[in-house]
Amino acid sequence: MVLLSISEVKEFMSKLLLSETFDSFLFIEGEIVTFNTFSISGRLQKDFFDKDMLLERNYSLWTDLREYCFSLIKGKRTPLRFKFIFGLSESNIKKLLEQQVLSFTPQDVQGLYLNISYDGTSLKCITGTSMNLFTLDKSLEEAWDKMIQKFFTQKKIEFEIM
Repeated sequence: MVLLSISEVKEFMSKLLLSETFDSFLFIEGEIVTFNTFSISGRLQKDFFDKDMLLERNYSLWTDLREYCFSLIKGKRTPLRFKFIFGLSESNIKKLLEQQVLSFTPQDVQGLYLNISYDGTSLKCITGTSMNLFTLDKSLEEAWDKMIQKFFTQKKIEFEIM
């Protein structure tokens, strides 16, 4: 787990809400507090879809909810706070395991998460790892932490490790 403090909040928000930067992440859940508190579950309701449209994933992608979240946040006043939890897709978890030559299988990993939280003044991102088995091996957690830092650097997102 690593805590990243975002230096340029306005630039980060632009990348989060107005560009495709985070679109490939799964949207696990979110909460936006403006004039009301809006809680959003990213879990897909499989019964909503036609049988021929059933998706293999259990969660929406950020691209599916980005514009809706933007509509809740935009305006002259900044939100009081918000929190989004993103997850790495199963196919990207598999790629990470292969690229880093880690001993885990995709079935061992419940999820790799990126928690984004804004408290009205500062914006922080915290990585998280959840496993389906008990292990003292932190190699996947370390690889995930480094991957997020590399991703932010490639996307020109300025951060400080706390």
